[in-house]
Amino acid sequence: MPPPEPAFHQLLEYLRTTRGFDFTGYKPSSLMSRIQKRMHMLRIDGFPRYQDYLEVHPEEFGELFNFMLINVTSFFRDPQIWRYVADEVVPAIAERTQERPVRIWSAGCASGEEAYSLAMLLAERLGRDAFVDNVKIYATDVDEEALAEARAATYARAKMDGVPEDLGARYFQPVGNGHQFVFDKELRRSVIFGRHNIVADAPISRIDLLACRNTLMYLNAETQAQVLNNFHFALNDDGYLLLGKAEMLFTKERSFLAVDLKRRIFRKVPGDAARARLWLTPLVDQAGATLGTMSDSLLFDATPLAQLILNPGGILVGANPQARAMFQIRPADIGRSIHELEPAYRPVDLVLPLQQVIDQRASVHISDVFFAGGPPQITHISVDLAPLVDERATVIGILLSYTDMSRLKKVEEDLQTVSQELETALEELQSTNEELETTNQELQSTNEELEMMNEELESTNDELQAVNDEARRRAGELDEAHLFLQSVMSGLGSAVVVIDRDFRITMWSTAAEEMWGLRSAEARGEALERLDIGLPVEELMPSIRRVLASESPREQTTLQATNRRGKGIRCAVSMGPLGSDHKVLGAILLMEMQDHLP
Repeated sequence: MPPPEPAFHQLLEYLRTTRGFDFTGYKPSSLMSRIQKRMHMLRIDGFPRYQDYLEVHPEEFGELFNFMLINVTSFFRDPQIWRYVADEVVPAIAERTQERPVRIWSAGCASGEEAYSLAMLLAERLGRDAFVDNVKIYATDVDEEALAEARAATYARAKMDGVPEDLGARYFQPVGNGHQFVFDKELRRSVIFGRHNIVADAPISRIDLLACRNTLMYLNAETQAQVLNNFHFALNDDGYLLLGKAEMLFTKERSFLAVDLKRRIFRKVPGDAARARLWLTPLVDQAGATLGTMSDSLLFDATPLAQLILNPGGILVGANPQARAMFQIRPADIGRSIHELEPAYRPVDLVLPLQQVIDQRASVHISDVFFAGGPPQITHISVDLAPLVDERATVIGILLSYTDMSRLKKVEEDLQTVSQELETALEELQSTNEELETTNQELQSTNEELEMMNEELESTNDELQAVNDEARRRAGELDEAHLFLQSVMSGLGSAVVVIDRDFRITMWSTAAEEMWGLRSAEARGEALERLDIGLPVEELMPSIRRVLASESPREQTTLQATNRRGKGIRCAVSMGPLGSDHKVLGAILLMEMQDHLP
């Protein structure tokens, strides 16, 4: 695709300033392709003309955003991935409820199917009560229209195809004559929907499982890195990240380790381990600089971190001004063993970490160390121990770096307190708001139905009174006719069968039950030719068709048959039309046993 036109960037800026949606982090080629398809649908040429169209038709903004924000989702999309999540990821997360509440984030949730899929899997694993008490699912998207659909939790039958039959029966209730299904209201309260832009907004924190499928692929590389950094912050140290099958670039990211690359399931690399990787780069150049020259370098003295350099035997080779001020190191201390000096034991014991660096030739990071008795303004530090290697990968020294984390620690504690309070308030407010919205929708629907029913009842009340009187009169007449018909049928010695024009039985007398052993309730409504009785019905069909076609006023025949007791008999069958005013509605069959066959 050619580079974006200036008019295209002007259109994006117009969308940002007028509607507050910034598409800066999205891939320009994808955005331009989607907008051009929308313009083609409207038969508009050129981005300036389309911008003019937006100014004249404000309702087009909603259509454009729906077209640009591709909301493609379904319940349990890619079943093989969900099977792995159910078998491996969900059990691991469910065990954490014994220690802390579980928090899940579905980023880019669209109309909510993914969030409800996760809810069903966890409810199956934990049980309904444990799920409600211990699990919160945060489902976010930038599309308000899709979020409104997700909050309603009502889906058409066609969208239920991906839900296994047993889960659908347990967690969905049919409404609207079975054409729509509503997600379980009790579990629904644990799923919180809200508008959130993963590019611009701060991430949700302390997440155990973060699902963001087929969303990163629409972002450019720089924005992807920013979003992944936010995801890394959002996840707990043992948190999982679930991405879409189309997101391949992520495999190069060092902040996460692949649990199952084929299914795009990753584990967070905790901050300590990720930071330790930065220290694996040798600090000794390939020319073979000595530890002494390193300790005397301007770079070593100018670094804002307090740093010490030791040789492999633990002898202090150098200390920059920041380290000398922090630990009161004197020039005479250079050349002494670190075990004779204060940094070996305060603020943290370095004996074992130093040995680990030498033995494993790997960096060690010690975080969140309380510095008692240090400089007044320093209360917390982190300590990094990194091996110094030469071009032959031989450890020739150890670099100790002390980072002042006091201000960051204070800010984190304050931020965590405020965030917890705000998050609790927001969750309660969101839950209350969603319940009120749901209740309002239900009340509005009920009120409309009641108004309609009231109007119908008022218009039909008078008619029902008149019809009721007429119905009583006709019911009496029908009862008399029924008694008369029963007496006539009982007085006939023959079995009586009445069929309609489709050869379906409408009457099956008591004598017919006695003769063929088939009850009236079993025979009525069945096709005559499909009855499993001892009468060869197929031999009667030509005669019945002539009667129904008015080709013959009456037909008679005698057939060999088998009665209900299994005895062979001769059965005389007489057939005549059923109808009035020269209109044949069916046929009447009279069956009479003449004698038994030898």
